[in-house]
Amino acid sequence: MADQINPYKESNLGKKQQVEQMFDTISGNYDNLNRMISLGTDQGWRRNVLKMVSATNPKSILDIATGTGDLAILLSKSNANRIVGLDLSAGMLEVGKVKVKALGLSEKIEMIQGDSENLPFQDNTFDAITVAFGVRNFENLEKGLSEILRVLKPNGIFVILETSVPTKFPFKQGYNFYMKTFMPLMGKMFSKDQKAYEYLSESAKNFPYGEVLNGILRKVGFKNVKHDPQTMGVATIYSASK
Repeated sequence: MADQINPYKESNLGKKQQVEQMFDTISGNYDNLNRMISLGTDQGWRRNVLKMVSATNPKSILDIATGTGDLAILLSKSNANRIVGLDLSAGMLEVGKVKVKALGLSEKIEMIQGDSENLPFQDNTFDAITVAFGVRNFENLEKGLSEILRVLKPNGIFVILETSVPTKFPFKQGYNFYMKTFMPLMGKMFSKDQKAYEYLSESAKNFPYGEVLNGILRKVGFKNVKHDPQTMGVATIYSASK
């Protein structure tokens, strides 16, 4: 795996603390800027995650790195009667709680602060677990995935939505230009933390994807591992079971 990439290279904090600080800082305008950077395509990818999870008819769902709750809120359209959104960042969670309350979903969706590498749940708790654009922020990827496996019920489904890199011309070249030039520019123009969007761009380009990430999931102990590239490969949905 590539060397660990941190948001603030000059900081003495570990990656986990830096990620928490970063998302606290950008939480106020994260949703709007995220829509702009992805050109709105992230919404369609999340709907595909909903379809995969709903097909298993889960009663309980854990959405890790829930951020402002976009995926957790979308998952409320499933038959699940309990959805937990977990995130390191208190700032992101506060934005999410406002959204959940405004939609009248407070009885169905619980938003809690927590560490993906030390989940505050017993073994075999959830029927389905999701992570959207969050696994690349794990400080220790295999530890985080092992924790997910631990709290997932046998035969439960685990779905990851994460950035990936197109491999075919001209999409690969266009992607590299976009991530190197446009995304940091948007962060500079509309965010008070330019380094945050430089990190998001750099981590997206360097995180393992496709069969490499499949191999890590299998190594940790997941079964039936599959991946499905989205929008010419700029993102990928991974599914696995316990």
